[in-house]
Amino acid sequence: MPHTGSLDPVPALPTLDAVYARLEQASFLDALWQRTLGAWSSDAAVQAAVATRLGWLGAADTMRPHLAQVRAAADDIRTAGFTDVVLLGMGGSSLAPEVIRQVIGVRDGWPRFRMLDSVNPGAVREAMAQAATSLFIIASKSGGTIEPTVMALEARRRLVAAGHEDWGSRMVAITDPDTLLYRQAQQERFRHVFVNPPDVGGRFSALTLFGLVPAALMGLPVDTLVERGAAMAEACRTPTLRENPGVALGVAMAASAACGRDKLTLLPSPSLSSFGLWVEQLVAESTGKDGHGVIPITGEPPRTRYGADRLVVTLSLAGESPDAVALETLRATGAPVVSLTLDDPLSLAAEFMRWEVATATAGWLLGVNPFSEPDVARAKAATGALVSRHEREGHLPVPAAAVTIGGVALTASRATAAQTGSPEAFLSQVHPGDYLTLLAYVSPSDSGVTEALTRFRTAVGAQNAVATSFGYGPRYLHSTGQLHKGGPDSGLFIIITSETADDLAIPGASYTFGVLETAQAVGDFTSLDDLGRRCLLLRLPAGEPAALETVLNRLLLALPA
Repeated sequence: MPHTGSLDPVPALPTLDAVYARLEQASFLDALWQRTLGAWSSDAAVQAAVATRLGWLGAADTMRPHLAQVRAAADDIRTAGFTDVVLLGMGGSSLAPEVIRQVIGVRDGWPRFRMLDSVNPGAVREAMAQAATSLFIIASKSGGTIEPTVMALEARRRLVAAGHEDWGSRMVAITDPDTLLYRQAQQERFRHVFVNPPDVGGRFSALTLFGLVPAALMGLPVDTLVERGAAMAEACRTPTLRENPGVALGVAMAASAACGRDKLTLLPSPSLSSFGLWVEQLVAESTGKDGHGVIPITGEPPRTRYGADRLVVTLSLAGESPDAVALETLRATGAPVVSLTLDDPLSLAAEFMRWEVATATAGWLLGVNPFSEPDVARAKAATGALVSRHEREGHLPVPAAAVTIGGVALTASRATAAQTGSPEAFLSQVHPGDYLTLLAYVSPSDSGVTEALTRFRTAVGAQNAVATSFGYGPRYLHSTGQLHKGGPDSGLFIIITSETADDLAIPGASYTFGVLETAQAVGDFTSLDDLGRRCLLLRLPAGEPAALETVLNRLLLALPA
């Protein structure tokens, strides 16, 4: 079948035959494509919610009538003299476009494209440095997500300051029908307004307008992307389940998790290195609930040691290969390996569809609703409560530090304090089958902090066979945050935030970008603490990455070999 890439046979696992038998007995494939709500739950309320999330299955048919409008808008923007296109979004609304940019790239003659999914003051300033000649895309399914909302307020301020009183003509909205964003876009006469089908969840929206409009603004052939996705959708209807590219991958994920191999370890070839960003949010948010979950692990450093908890998926662009040393090391541990190959970069669209089918399949097999995110609201509520406190009292309450090292304040969750007695002994809690996640509320361009965390992750991986992952806040709240709270209690979380040396006001608000960022970090720590998770909060003095390195080296002393 053309443009579907290749899938090596899924490796033998002890539970594999039983898993396929379950799918056959339940007529899962027919239920999936016929959108049979009873396949997901017998509860009427759950069925009603699932009914609003299955539109991705027919994305190609739904999108084809929109493509002429998308192409016309892209041509209009290309010829209007914009130097930059800046996407303001979070989670599923932003990660697919960012992966498309990194894997396929912006065609010559089109504006530079960048994605902003941070409220860090430095990141906001950097993304909007060329505001006077930029077009801004506000992408939000709900139309009211706090991060793109405040980003858009700052974009508007900068456009007006640059003399663009008709600032709406430099804005594009992508949202669901009749949202607050939709109504604002109509009222303020945005240059273009795209209304996405409402029955598609954000993390399943890569092949809808949330992915296609940004792709068109990179000069990419959106018709081809839709047809590559459609070809994979057709392949994923293959009734022989072991030959079905999406179902077979989902079976490998679920069967491996049943055998204790719940760390889905992605090994991409160089051109596909960013693909893990999108896989993380899809798999983690879809499967990580009710104490279950497939844990995506991407970007691990070289010389990592591996335990017996891995499923490996290699993803290669034709002519490229993943890290051979890492692959052979993983094979030596007995890890099953699934190999996927893309014919060319545009086949990325087919992979979006393959992984969506695989994730839905794995969710069904794990007994969870892959279309809900019940724990995401917990951190949002905690953040909102902290911001409200700041508005009432003029300061942001933060947890008391148990110890301060080199100016870095360390606060341990109650579960950690009970087990270790000291934040410095945080890593003594690492056990086989655990995973360690570093969650940094800093600008992605803050090389000092990022490099210190990379060195720490490298040292942990070389010393202990615990899987490690890394995420920027608040991005991860909309991707892996659901897994952290609702998935298995095998995670250890280190949240890093920093005092803000040069804060940035949010237009019309009584709090700043820096206050919002800190509230999100502290709110997530509070949520994890309330759930009994093993968590450590590090609050850094402004602009001192060396202080972070000192603390991280101290933490390494407690890591079991």
